[in-house]
Amino acid sequence: MAETLMRFEPYKAKKGEEYMNAKQLGHFRKMLEAWKAELSQDIDSTLHSMQDEQTVFADPNDRATQESDMALELRNRDRERKLIKKINETIANIDSGDYGYCESCGIEIGLDRLQARPTATMCIDCKTLEEIRERQVAK
Repeated sequence: MAETLMRFEPYKAKKGEEYMNAKQLGHFRKMLEAWKAELSQDIDSTLHSMQDEQTVFADPNDRATQESDMALELRNRDRERKLIKKINETIANIDSGDYGYCESCGIEIGLDRLQARPTATMCIDCKTLEEIRERQVAK
């Protein structure tokens, strides 16, 4: 994730520029689409390499290591598939005009936060409160 997002220069808003104007939305859309393409490519290459590396080891320890490695890869790819779903939802928010605004309180999320986490759906204050509540419930 970080590699893809690092390739994009942070959006520099001009003084008096309207929040979430067409340029900003285009910047974040391009960023999200590049991230999604990279994740999709990683998933495809993992599947191909797993199919190619189907080696049957006589040693049970080698087999166990291979199975453990594959299980870890599959968990990572599952996380990436979930992230692709979240990226698709974020792109849909751009299309509907809801992108960049907190789903909890409705205020602007902010360009810096979106630059760091383009799939963010909450402002920093609402997200912090949500995390505090989650920790309290978990105790």
